Amino acid sequence: MNKIKVILPLLLSLSLVFSVTACDGNPQEDGALSGALDITGSNTVTPVTTVFAEEFMSMYPGVNISVSGPGSGAGIAALINRTTDICQSSRSIRDSEIDQAAGAGVDVVETRVATDAIAVIVHPSNPVSELTIQQLSDIYSGKITNWSEVGGDDKTIVVLSRDTNSGTHVYFKEAVVQMRGLAGEDRDLEYGERAQFLPSTSAGVSEVAGNPNGIFYIGLGYLDDTVKALGVKTTAQGEAVIPSMETALDNTYQIARGLFYYTDGQPGGLIKEFIDFALSDQGQKLVEDVGFVPVK
Repeated sequence: MNKIKVILPLLLSLSLVFSVTACDGNPQEDGALSGALDITGSNTVTPVTTVFAEEFMSMYPGVNISVSGPGSGAGIAALINRTTDICQSSRSIRDSEIDQAAGAGVDVVETRVATDAIAVIVHPSNPVSELTIQQLSDIYSGKITNWSEVGGDDKTIVVLSRDTNSGTHVYFKEAVVQMRGLAGEDRDLEYGERAQFLPSTSAGVSEVAGNPNGIFYIGLGYLDDTVKALGVKTTAQGEAVIPSMETALDNTYQIARGLFYYTDGQPGGLIKEFIDFALSDQGQKLVEDVGFVPVK
């Protein structure tokens, strides 16, 4: 792609300069940061951004940060329309979106703030414990419709997906549904007509926790004891790998991706201070605490 400027997280350090003028605000009389930030976009990234924001606001009471997660697509649209300070996204911005932004005078800059492994989840009672990329593609494209076809009970598979505004929806389609393992790439393949599209990740977790026949995919930070994460195999003969921080870092888990912040131009003022905090040792420890994978 190479159409956007990329900030290398390893080169950034925490540099909270107290004389900086904040976005939509000014330094307080005591020199502390003040102002307001709006961050919108990915539902997946929202938990870690919320923790960043809470910690940052506790450090600087004069700062107010609003975080919302309607979806990566909505966040990118808000960035292009200049209605948000930071777009949070669980997918890379598309060339067409960069062109649209440029046409609106927006200079898109990307910062990777964390890494995420996408866990494929089922009900804890489901006897299936692992699937290949090919089987996942066949399930989500509608070719496989019964759990018995992949070693489970004779029950119809309830296929659950994020909605089309979700970056996770797009990533899973491109990395799993269309890749199809040894069967080869098929970029025209779409989710099957039986797939049910949900407005949030938490809604999908709740559905699977209450439905023994459900299957869904989630960011690692949403994984809890109410559901079971499946091991994923590249081939039928390969080793099943469970999603975790360790397997995402060592690249043994195949379904992993970056989590990004997008800004209009190189971050400055309060936006820069917040992103620098997210990339600091303190911020990256929060990434771990939430259940995602640090970039460092």
